Amino acid sequence: MDFTTFLFYAFATILVFAALRVITDRNPVHAALYLVLTFAAASALWMLIKAEFLSIVLVLVYVGAVMVLFLFVVMMVDIKLSKLREGFWGYLPLAAGIGAVIVLMMAGVLFQGFWKSHVEVPAGADMIGNTKELGKLIYTDYLYAFELAGLLLLVGMVAAVALTMRKRKDSKYFAPGDAVRVRASDRVRVVKMKAEPRQNGDDQSAAPSAEQK
Repeated sequence: MDFTTFLFYAFATILVFAALRVITDRNPVHAALYLVLTFAAASALWMLIKAEFLSIVLVLVYVGAVMVLFLFVVMMVDIKLSKLREGFWGYLPLAAGIGAVIVLMMAGVLFQGFWKSHVEVPAGADMIGNTKELGKLIYTDYLYAFELAGLLLLVGMVAAVALTMRKRKDSKYFAPGDAVRVRASDRVRVVKMKAEPRQNGDDQSAAPSAEQK
């Protein structure tokens, strides 16, 4: 076993473990952090197959932007874990069936590649790490799909901000427009008062006597 194969199995083990923790951890913040670890391990695997551009894009887009937005939503929105766990076991057979189908499909692809002595490489696969060629394809043949993906990300960002701006009983809320339109005279008032000297009678009446003490 060479060093590259060792790295593949190491990152693959980390990826599978982190992916399982995403769906089994009870804390949503911890699950999101495990998802970040999953993306990082997948990025390392793509780096091993010399897909540098896809690896860096996975880190920058998903780990650096999408997951930060997801963590922002999870930490700011009042998520009730009791409601999320309701009906979990009812959906377990459906989830297990879908997972079994995915495992069989992946196993079929892997075994087909293992049994074949010669695997035909599709045309253009040698340029998968070429940023210039990928940029040409994105902005020519896949321009509408690229714009649609950007629009979906924008909608998700606006929805996250809208969810955090909703009024709740356990949070303080103020209108930003009122804070912008405030004037100094509305907050601070300077009052001028005429100082009057104290009289001796007032001082004696204010001071407590020995009997009162």
